[in-house]
Amino acid sequence: MAGTHSGFQHTNPAPERRPRARIAATRADRRESSTLSRMNARSSSPQPGRTALTTAIFVLLALALLISVLVSAGIGQLGIPPHEVLGSILHRVGIDWLPLPSHDYGDETLWVIRFPRIAMAALVGAGLAVAGLLMQAVFGNPLAEPGIIGISSGAAVGASLAIVFGLTLFGEWTTAVFAGLAGLIAIFIVYTMSRAGGKTEVVTLVLTGIAVNAIAGAAIALLTFLGDTQSREQIVFWQLGSLAGSRWSQVMIIAPVIAFGLLAAYFSARKLDLLSLGERNARHLGVNVEVLRVTVIIMVALLTGAAVAFAGIISFVGLVIPHLMRMILGPAHLPLVTASALGGALLLTLADLGARTIVPNADMPIGMLTALVGGPFFFWLLRRTRRRAGGWA
Repeated sequence: MAGTHSGFQHTNPAPERRPRARIAATRADRRESSTLSRMNARSSSPQPGRTALTTAIFVLLALALLISVLVSAGIGQLGIPPHEVLGSILHRVGIDWLPLPSHDYGDETLWVIRFPRIAMAALVGAGLAVAGLLMQAVFGNPLAEPGIIGISSGAAVGASLAIVFGLTLFGEWTTAVFAGLAGLIAIFIVYTMSRAGGKTEVVTLVLTGIAVNAIAGAAIALLTFLGDTQSREQIVFWQLGSLAGSRWSQVMIIAPVIAFGLLAAYFSARKLDLLSLGERNARHLGVNVEVLRVTVIIMVALLTGAAVAFAGIISFVGLVIPHLMRMILGPAHLPLVTASALGGALLLTLADLGARTIVPNADMPIGMLTALVGGPFFFWLLRRTRRRAGGWA
Protein backbone atom coordinates (compact mmCIF):
# COMPACT_ATOMS: atom_id res chain seq x y z
CA MET A 1 0.00 0.00 0.00
CA ALA A 2 2.77 2.28 0.97
CA GLY A 3 4.55 1.32 -2.22
CA THR A 4 1.43 2.02 -4.22
CA HIS A 5 0.98 5.38 -2.57
CA SER A 6 4.61 6.17 -3.18
CA GLY A 7 4.26 5.21 -6.82
CA PHE A 8 1.15 7.37 -7.17
CA GLN A 9 3.02 10.37 -5.81
CA HIS A 10 5.85 9.64 -8.20
CA THR A 11 3.62 9.64 -11.29
CA ASN A 12 1.64 12.81 -10.45
CA PRO A 13 3.05 15.71 -12.55
CA ALA A 14 4.31 18.79 -10.70
CA PRO A 15 2.34 21.99 -11.26
CA GLU A 16 3.82 24.45 -13.79
CA ARG A 17 5.61 27.40 -12.36
CA ARG A 18 6.66 30.59 -14.17
CA PRO A 19 10.41 31.13 -14.12
CA ARG A 20 11.50 33.66 -11.59
CA ALA A 21 13.46 35.57 -14.21
CA ARG A 22 10.33 36.07 -16.31
CA ILE A 23 8.38 37.29 -13.29
CA ALA A 24 11.16 39.72 -12.40
CA ALA A 25 11.30 41.00 -15.98
CA THR A 26 7.53 41.51 -16.02
CA ARG A 27 7.66 43.45 -12.77
CA ALA A 28 10.54 45.55 -14.10
CA ASP A 29 8.58 46.36 -17.26
CA ARG A 30 5.60 47.38 -15.14
CA ARG A 31 7.75 49.65 -12.99
CA GLU A 32 9.36 51.14 -16.11
CA SER A 33 5.95 51.69 -17.69
CA SER A 34 4.75 53.42 -14.53
CA THR A 35 7.85 55.62 -14.42
CA LEU A 36 7.53 56.59 -18.10
CA SER A 37 3.84 57.34 -17.62
CA ARG A 38 4.67 59.71 -14.75
CA MET A 39 7.38 61.38 -16.85
CA ASN A 40 4.94 61.69 -19.72
CA ALA A 41 2.34 63.26 -17.47
CA ARG A 42 4.82 65.77 -16.05
CA SER A 43 6.02 66.77 -19.52
CA SER A 44 2.45 67.36 -20.72
CA SER A 45 1.75 69.83 -17.86
CA PRO A 46 4.46 72.51 -17.96
CA GLN A 47 5.23 74.43 -14.79
CA PRO A 48 4.00 78.05 -14.53
CA GLY A 49 7.56 79.37 -14.20
CA ARG A 50 8.65 77.52 -17.33
CA THR A 51 5.60 78.78 -19.24
CA ALA A 52 6.35 82.38 -18.25
CA LEU A 53 9.98 82.01 -19.37
CA THR A 54 8.92 80.49 -22.68
CA THR A 55 6.42 83.31 -23.32
CA ALA A 56 9.03 85.94 -22.46
CA ILE A 57 11.56 84.38 -24.85
CA PHE A 58 8.97 84.28 -27.64
CA VAL A 59 8.09 87.96 -27.10
CA LEU A 60 11.73 89.04 -26.97
CA LEU A 61 12.61 87.11 -30.13
CA ALA A 62 9.58 88.49 -31.99
CA LEU A 63 10.38 92.08 -30.95
CA ALA A 64 14.04 91.65 -31.86
CA LEU A 65 13.03 90.25 -35.26
CA LEU A 66 10.64 93.17 -35.88
CA ILE A 67 13.31 95.72 -34.95
CA SER A 68 15.91 93.99 -37.11
CA VAL A 69 13.50 94.03 -40.07
CA LEU A 70 12.82 97.77 -39.68
CA VAL A 71 16.50 98.62 -39.26
CA SER A 72 17.68 96.33 -42.05
CA ALA A 73 15.11 97.68 -44.49
CA GLY A 74 16.19 101.24 -43.81
CA ILE A 75 19.95 100.77 -44.17
CA GLY A 76 21.54 100.93 -47.62
CA GLN A 77 22.69 103.35 -50.26
CA LEU A 78 19.30 105.02 -49.87
CA GLY A 79 18.81 105.52 -46.14
CA ILE A 80 15.23 105.37 -44.83
CA PRO A 81 14.37 106.04 -41.15
CA PRO A 82 12.72 103.16 -39.26
CA HIS A 83 9.48 105.08 -38.65
CA GLU A 84 9.13 105.67 -42.39
CA VAL A 85 9.76 101.97 -43.03
CA LEU A 86 7.02 101.10 -40.53
CA GLY A 87 4.79 103.75 -42.10
CA SER A 88 5.21 102.14 -45.52
CA ILE A 89 4.23 98.74 -44.08
CA LEU A 90 1.18 100.16 -42.29
CA HIS A 91 0.13 102.06 -45.40
CA ARG A 92 0.04 98.80 -47.37
CA VAL A 93 -2.49 97.37 -44.89
CA GLY A 94 -4.66 100.49 -44.89
CA ILE A 95 -3.36 102.25 -41.75
CA ASP A 96 -2.24 105.84 -42.41
CA TRP A 97 -0.55 106.45 -39.07
CA LEU A 98 3.12 107.11 -39.80
CA PRO A 99 4.65 108.99 -42.74
CA LEU A 100 5.72 107.29 -45.95
CA PRO A 101 9.37 107.44 -47.10
CA SER A 102 10.22 111.02 -47.99
CA HIS A 103 12.43 110.07 -50.93
CA ASP A 104 10.67 109.70 -54.27
CA TYR A 105 11.95 106.15 -54.77
CA GLY A 106 11.95 105.15 -51.09
CA ASP A 107 8.72 103.15 -51.09
CA GLU A 108 9.61 101.40 -54.35
CA THR A 109 13.09 100.56 -53.03
CA LEU A 110 11.57 98.97 -49.94
CA TRP A 111 9.00 96.80 -51.68
CA VAL A 112 10.92 95.83 -54.80
CA ILE A 113 14.43 95.28 -53.43
CA ARG A 114 14.73 95.20 -49.64
CA PHE A 115 11.56 93.59 -48.30
CA PRO A 116 11.79 90.54 -50.61
CA ARG A 117 15.38 90.01 -49.52
CA ILE A 118 14.52 90.38 -45.82
CA ALA A 119 11.54 88.03 -46.18
CA MET A 120 13.77 85.47 -47.89
CA ALA A 121 16.35 85.80 -45.10
CA ALA A 122 13.70 85.24 -42.42
CA LEU A 123 12.18 82.23 -44.19
CA VAL A 124 15.52 80.59 -44.96
CA GLY A 125 16.77 81.19 -41.41
CA ALA A 126 13.61 79.75 -39.87
CA GLY A 127 13.71 76.72 -42.17
CA LEU A 128 17.37 75.93 -41.52
CA ALA A 129 17.03 76.37 -37.75
CA VAL A 130 14.01 74.07 -37.49
CA ALA A 131 15.72 71.54 -39.77
CA GLY A 132 18.69 71.56 -37.41
CA LEU A 133 16.40 71.08 -34.41
CA LEU A 134 14.78 68.06 -36.05
CA MET A 135 18.17 66.60 -36.94
CA GLN A 136 19.41 66.94 -33.38
CA ALA A 137 16.20 65.35 -32.10
CA VAL A 138 16.24 62.32 -34.40
CA PHE A 139 19.98 61.72 -33.92
CA GLY A 140 19.94 62.50 -30.21
CA ASN A 141 23.09 64.57 -30.65
CA PRO A 142 23.52 68.37 -30.27
CA LEU A 143 26.28 68.28 -32.90
CA ALA A 144 23.90 67.14 -35.66
CA GLU A 145 23.32 69.52 -38.57
CA PRO A 146 21.36 69.15 -41.86
CA GLY A 147 24.52 69.11 -43.95
CA ILE A 148 25.78 65.83 -42.48
CA ILE A 149 23.28 63.69 -44.41
CA GLY A 150 24.18 65.08 -47.82
CA ILE A 151 21.30 67.46 -48.56
CA SER A 152 23.38 70.62 -48.95
CA SER A 153 26.17 69.00 -50.95
CA GLY A 154 23.66 67.20 -53.18
CA ALA A 155 21.88 70.48 -53.86
CA ALA A 156 25.22 72.07 -54.70
CA VAL A 157 25.85 69.37 -57.32
CA GLY A 158 22.46 70.04 -58.92
CA ALA A 159 23.05 73.78 -59.01
CA SER A 160 26.55 73.30 -60.45
CA LEU A 161 25.17 71.08 -63.22
CA ALA A 162 22.66 73.74 -64.20
CA ILE A 163 25.29 76.50 -64.12
CA VAL A 164 28.10 74.72 -65.98
CA PHE A 165 25.97 73.26 -68.79
CA GLY A 166 23.74 76.33 -69.09
CA LEU A 167 20.51 74.38 -68.59
CA THR A 168 17.29 76.37 -69.05
CA LEU A 169 14.61 73.68 -68.76
CA PHE A 170 12.70 75.68 -66.15
CA GLY A 171 13.63 79.18 -67.26
CA GLU A 172 14.99 81.41 -64.51
CA TRP A 173 14.10 78.74 -61.93
CA THR A 174 16.38 76.09 -63.44
CA THR A 175 19.21 76.40 -60.91
CA ALA A 176 16.83 76.38 -57.93
CA VAL A 177 14.83 73.42 -59.29
CA PHE A 178 17.96 71.37 -60.01
CA ALA A 179 19.35 72.19 -56.57
CA GLY A 180 16.17 71.15 -54.79
CA LEU A 181 15.78 67.93 -56.79
CA ALA A 182 19.44 66.99 -56.33
CA GLY A 183 19.15 67.53 -52.57
CA LEU A 184 16.13 65.22 -52.41
CA ILE A 185 17.91 62.61 -54.53
CA ALA A 186 20.94 62.77 -52.22
CA ILE A 187 18.86 62.14 -49.09
CA PHE A 188 17.00 59.33 -50.86
CA ILE A 189 20.33 57.67 -51.69
CA VAL A 190 21.58 58.11 -48.13
CA TYR A 191 18.42 56.64 -46.64
CA THR A 192 18.27 53.72 -49.09
CA MET A 193 21.92 52.80 -48.62
CA SER A 194 21.71 52.97 -44.81
CA ARG A 195 18.52 50.93 -44.48
CA ALA A 196 18.87 47.22 -43.67
CA GLY A 197 16.49 44.68 -42.21
CA GLY A 198 13.59 47.13 -42.26
CA LYS A 199 15.44 49.54 -39.96
CA THR A 200 17.75 52.51 -40.30
CA GLU A 201 20.61 52.76 -37.84
CA VAL A 202 21.67 56.29 -36.94
CA VAL A 203 25.40 55.55 -37.14
CA THR A 204 25.03 53.97 -40.59
CA LEU A 205 22.97 56.95 -41.73
CA VAL A 206 25.65 59.41 -40.64
CA LEU A 207 28.49 57.42 -42.20
CA THR A 208 26.56 57.10 -45.47
CA GLY A 209 25.94 60.83 -45.41
CA ILE A 210 29.66 61.47 -44.99
CA ALA A 211 30.38 59.24 -48.01
CA VAL A 212 27.76 61.05 -50.12
CA ASN A 213 29.22 64.41 -49.07
CA ALA A 214 32.66 63.24 -50.21
CA ILE A 215 31.34 62.08 -53.59
CA ALA A 216 29.36 65.30 -54.02
CA GLY A 217 32.49 67.32 -53.21
CA ALA A 218 34.40 65.50 -55.93
CA ALA A 219 31.56 66.10 -58.41
CA ILE A 220 31.51 69.82 -57.59
CA ALA A 221 35.29 69.99 -58.08
CA LEU A 222 34.97 68.27 -61.46
CA LEU A 223 32.18 70.60 -62.59
CA THR A 224 34.19 73.61 -61.44
CA PHE A 225 37.12 72.34 -63.49
CA LEU A 226 34.92 71.86 -66.57
CA GLY A 227 33.20 75.24 -66.34
CA ASP A 228 34.40 78.53 -67.75
CA THR A 229 35.46 81.49 -65.63
CA GLN A 230 31.93 82.86 -65.24
CA SER A 231 30.54 79.46 -64.27
CA ARG A 232 33.27 78.95 -61.70
CA GLU A 233 32.52 82.30 -60.11
CA GLN A 234 28.81 81.47 -59.96
CA ILE A 235 29.48 78.06 -58.39
CA VAL A 236 31.82 79.48 -55.76
CA PHE A 237 29.46 82.34 -54.92
CA TRP A 238 26.48 79.97 -54.76
CA GLN A 239 28.33 77.63 -52.42
CA LEU A 240 29.05 80.53 -50.07
CA GLY A 241 25.38 81.50 -49.94
CA SER A 242 23.74 84.77 -50.94
CA LEU A 243 20.32 86.44 -50.83
CA ALA A 244 21.13 89.02 -53.49
CA GLY A 245 18.45 89.38 -56.14
CA SER A 246 15.65 87.84 -54.07
CA ARG A 247 12.19 88.56 -55.46
CA TRP A 248 8.62 88.20 -54.26
CA SER A 249 8.04 85.40 -56.77
CA GLN A 250 10.77 83.39 -55.05
CA VAL A 251 9.38 84.21 -51.62
CA MET A 252 5.95 82.96 -52.68
CA ILE A 253 7.48 79.62 -53.68
CA ILE A 254 9.59 79.00 -50.59
CA ALA A 255 7.04 80.29 -48.05
CA PRO A 256 4.53 77.39 -48.41
CA VAL A 257 7.34 74.82 -48.20
CA ILE A 258 8.72 76.34 -44.99
CA ALA A 259 5.21 76.69 -43.54
CA PHE A 260 4.45 73.03 -44.27
CA GLY A 261 7.73 71.96 -42.67
CA LEU A 262 7.01 74.02 -39.54
CA LEU A 263 3.50 72.56 -39.19
CA ALA A 264 4.86 69.04 -39.57
CA ALA A 265 7.49 69.82 -36.93
CA TYR A 266 4.77 70.99 -34.52
CA PHE A 267 2.80 67.79 -35.03
CA SER A 268 5.93 65.67 -34.48
CA ALA A 269 7.13 67.52 -31.38
CA ARG A 270 5.35 65.26 -28.89
CA LYS A 271 6.77 62.09 -30.40
CA LEU A 272 10.23 63.62 -30.48
CA ASP A 273 9.94 64.24 -26.74
CA LEU A 274 9.23 60.55 -26.25
CA LEU A 275 12.10 59.61 -28.58
CA SER A 276 14.47 61.61 -26.37
CA LEU A 277 13.77 59.04 -23.62
CA GLY A 278 15.40 56.37 -25.83
CA GLU A 279 14.20 54.22 -28.69
CA ARG A 280 13.14 51.33 -26.45
CA ASN A 281 11.14 53.60 -24.16
CA ALA A 282 9.57 55.41 -27.11
CA ARG A 283 8.44 52.11 -28.62
CA HIS A 284 7.07 51.08 -25.23
CA LEU A 285 4.94 54.26 -25.25
CA GLY A 286 3.55 53.51 -28.71
CA VAL A 287 5.87 55.48 -30.99
CA ASN A 288 6.78 53.88 -34.31
CA VAL A 289 10.40 54.99 -34.25
CA GLU A 290 11.17 54.00 -37.83
CA VAL A 291 8.19 55.90 -39.27
CA LEU A 292 9.01 58.92 -37.11
CA ARG A 293 12.63 58.89 -38.24
CA VAL A 294 11.68 58.67 -41.93
CA THR A 295 9.10 61.46 -41.52
CA VAL A 296 11.60 63.73 -39.81
CA ILE A 297 14.27 63.10 -42.45
CA ILE A 298 11.76 63.99 -45.20
CA MET A 299 10.88 67.21 -43.35
CA VAL A 300 14.56 68.08 -42.99
CA ALA A 301 15.07 67.43 -46.71
CA LEU A 302 12.17 69.72 -47.65
CA LEU A 303 13.23 72.56 -45.34
CA THR A 304 16.91 72.39 -46.22
CA GLY A 305 16.31 71.75 -49.93
CA ALA A 306 14.02 74.76 -50.25
CA ALA A 307 16.44 77.01 -48.38
CA VAL A 308 19.53 75.87 -50.26
CA ALA A 309 17.78 76.05 -53.63
CA PHE A 310 17.20 79.81 -53.38
CA ALA A 311 19.96 80.98 -51.05
CA GLY A 312 22.87 78.62 -51.62
CA ILE A 313 24.70 76.80 -48.83
CA ILE A 314 24.38 78.65 -45.51
CA SER A 315 26.04 76.68 -42.74
CA PHE A 316 25.80 76.54 -38.95
CA VAL A 317 22.34 78.16 -38.62
CA GLY A 318 20.87 74.72 -37.97
CA LEU A 319 23.57 74.03 -35.38
CA VAL A 320 23.80 77.26 -33.39
CA ILE A 321 20.18 78.34 -32.97
CA PRO A 322 18.55 75.05 -31.82
CA HIS A 323 21.29 74.45 -29.27
CA LEU A 324 21.04 77.96 -27.84
CA MET A 325 17.26 77.70 -27.58
CA ARG A 326 17.55 74.30 -25.88
CA MET A 327 19.99 75.74 -23.33
CA ILE A 328 17.43 78.45 -22.46
CA LEU A 329 14.08 76.65 -22.73
CA GLY A 330 14.93 73.04 -21.97
CA PRO A 331 14.38 69.85 -23.98
CA ALA A 332 10.64 70.08 -24.81
CA HIS A 333 10.37 70.26 -28.60
CA LEU A 334 7.05 72.08 -28.98
CA PRO A 335 8.32 75.45 -27.72
CA LEU A 336 11.70 74.77 -29.30
CA VAL A 337 10.15 74.73 -32.79
CA THR A 338 8.77 78.25 -32.35
CA ALA A 339 11.89 79.57 -30.63
CA SER A 340 14.20 78.05 -33.25
CA ALA A 341 12.15 79.48 -36.11
CA LEU A 342 12.20 82.98 -34.59
CA GLY A 343 15.88 82.71 -33.66
CA GLY A 344 16.88 81.46 -37.09
CA ALA A 345 14.94 84.24 -38.81
CA LEU A 346 16.58 86.83 -36.52
CA LEU A 347 20.10 85.47 -37.04
CA LEU A 348 19.90 85.37 -40.81
CA THR A 349 18.23 88.79 -41.02
CA LEU A 350 21.11 90.31 -39.04
CA ALA A 351 23.66 88.30 -41.03
CA ASP A 352 22.20 89.60 -44.29
CA LEU A 353 22.33 93.14 -42.95
CA GLY A 354 26.01 92.61 -42.19
CA ALA A 355 26.60 91.11 -45.64
CA ARG A 356 25.17 94.25 -47.24
CA THR A 357 26.87 96.86 -45.07
CA ILE A 358 30.22 95.60 -43.69
CA VAL A 359 32.05 96.20 -46.99
CA PRO A 360 30.94 99.44 -48.69
CA ASN A 361 29.42 99.00 -52.15
CA ALA A 362 29.84 95.23 -51.96
CA ASP A 363 27.64 92.25 -51.14
CA MET A 364 29.48 89.68 -49.04
CA PRO A 365 28.40 86.02 -49.15
CA ILE A 366 26.10 85.46 -46.19
CA GLY A 367 27.38 81.93 -45.65
CA MET A 368 30.78 83.39 -44.90
CA LEU A 369 29.38 85.39 -41.97
CA THR A 370 27.38 82.51 -40.53
CA ALA A 371 30.48 80.31 -40.72
CA LEU A 372 32.54 82.94 -38.87
CA VAL A 373 29.96 82.84 -36.07
CA GLY A 374 29.17 79.13 -36.20
CA GLY A 375 32.73 77.82 -36.45
CA PRO A 376 33.91 79.04 -33.01
CA PHE A 377 30.53 78.04 -31.55
CA PHE A 378 30.98 74.53 -32.90
CA PHE A 379 34.42 74.26 -31.27
CA TRP A 380 32.96 75.41 -27.96
CA LEU A 381 30.05 72.99 -28.28
CA LEU A 382 32.42 70.15 -29.13
CA ARG A 383 34.53 70.80 -26.04
CA ARG A 384 31.43 71.18 -23.85
CA THR A 385 29.95 67.91 -25.09
CA ARG A 386 33.23 66.09 -24.56
CA ARG A 387 33.61 67.50 -21.05
CA ARG A 388 30.07 66.49 -20.07
CA ALA A 389 30.61 63.00 -21.50
CA GLY A 390 33.77 62.58 -19.41
CA GLY A 391 36.02 62.34 -22.48
CA TRP A 392 35.82 60.29 -25.65
CA ALA A 393 37.72 57.12 -26.34
